[in-house]
Amino acid sequence: MEGRPSKEISSAEAVFVGALSSGVNAPTWFVLKITFLLLAFCFTAMLALAFSSKNFVIVGHVLLLVTIGTVLFVLLNRFLAEVGLVPVEQQMQEMGIHKTEATDRDKRK
Repeated sequence: MEGRPSKEISSAEAVFVGALSSGVNAPTWFVLKITFLLLAFCFTAMLALAFSSKNFVIVGHVLLLVTIGTVLFVLLNRFLAEVGLVPVEQQMQEMGIHKTEATDRDKRK
């Protein structure tokens, strides 16, 4: 991972770096959106099962989970709209993994 150009950073490495450093990079946000999409799919299935069982206590609990998930997604979206995304290269530099100056000097030699 050390010393590679930014074009060679895989999505998995970018998500891993995004999880360990400050800020959110684009691949990490993409994985979070997919996770929320799958969570919404699961909650829809749970809601359908709860309605079919005619147990309205379970329906209330699933609706509470849907509300919590929706509020969390909206708040994350608004926060990232305010703050913005961080480039993966900047996160790697902050962690000391990726040193662009060293690779530039090596290329000149």
